[in-house]
Amino acid sequence: MKILLADKFPVKHAEDLKNKGHEITSSPDLSADDLVAAIQDNEVVVVRSTKVTADAINAASNLKMIIRAGAGYNTIDTETAASKNIPVCNTPGKNALAVAELAFGLLLSIDRNIADNVIEMRNNNWDKKRFSKAQGIYGRTCGVVGLGQIGRAFADRAKAFGMKLYGYDIRQRIEQIQGELDKMGMIGTSDLSEIAKNCDVISFHVPSIEATKGMINKDFLANCQENAIILNSSRGNIVVDEDLIAAMNSKNIRAGLDVFNNEPTSGKDTINTELSQHPNVYGTHHIGASTEQAQDAVAQEVVNVINNLGQGTVINCVNLKAVPA
Repeated sequence: MKILLADKFPVKHAEDLKNKGHEITSSPDLSADDLVAAIQDNEVVVVRSTKVTADAINAASNLKMIIRAGAGYNTIDTETAASKNIPVCNTPGKNALAVAELAFGLLLSIDRNIADNVIEMRNNNWDKKRFSKAQGIYGRTCGVVGLGQIGRAFADRAKAFGMKLYGYDIRQRIEQIQGELDKMGMIGTSDLSEIAKNCDVISFHVPSIEATKGMINKDFLANCQENAIILNSSRGNIVVDEDLIAAMNSKNIRAGLDVFNNEPTSGKDTINTELSQHPNVYGTHHIGASTEQAQDAVAQEVVNVINNLGQGTVINCVNLKAVPA
C-alpha cells in the first residue's frame, strides 16, 4: 500500500512498514493545506497534529484509511470520511502514561513555582524568600474529570503522593464503576459542581465531544475554591478562555495547560493570547504524548492497524458503525 506519514513518525517503525512491502512517503511538516495536494493516491494517511479536512479527503483518489497516531481525533473530519466509507482509526491508551506524567509534572511545577525559579536563576537572581512559599501536595483533594486510561493513570500518581481523590466521568455512570473507584480509593460523583466545590486540584482528561466543549466555564469556575489548581492536558476547546482568565484574576486560580484554543497547527510557530501569557498559567506546547516511550507504543499500534488492514480487518475505528470484514 501507499502510505503517507504526514507527521513525525519513528524511523524504525517506518522501516518496518517498508520491509513489509509498503511504499512510504514521509512528510512530517505538512500543514492542513499542504495535505490537500500531498494526499493524492495514497491509500493510508497517518497523522498526529496535522488536520485532515474535508478538502483533503475529497482530494484523495484512493484513500482506504486515515490513522490518528494518538487517541483524540477531533482534528480529522470524521463525517466526511464516513460519507466516503473511509474508516478513521486511532491508537487508544498508548500514550496514557506520558500524558498523565506531564499533567502531574505541571501540578508539581505550579505548587513549587519551578519554572519561575529557573527563569530567575537564569537571570542571575536569587530569591529564596519568594520561592520558599508552597503549599505542598500531600493531603490535598484532587478531582479527576474523565476516568479513561489517562485519567486513571493520573489518579494513580496522585494517590501515590497522598492526595484524596474524587472522580467524575462524562461517559460512564458512576454507580456502574463504583467497585473500580473503591479499589482506587476514589469518591465517585455524577455532579461536576461537586468536584469544583470539594477539590483544590482538578485535572481534566476528557475527549473532545459536544458534551465537553466549554465545560471549564463561568458556572464551573464559580464553584471552584480560591487558589485552586486546574490542569488540562486533553483539548483546548473544553476551556472558555475568558471565563478562566476572569477566575484567575478574581480567585487566584492557577492553571497548568498543555492545550489551547486555536493553538498553532505546525510544530514551530508563535502563540500570543491573553490566556497563554497570563501569569497564573503554566503552559506547555501540547507535548503530553511526546515521550519516546509513548511515541514508540503509538507507532507500534499504527503498524498493527495497517497490518490488520492488509488482512482485510479494520480495528480501532471511530467513525463507522460497520467496517469492512
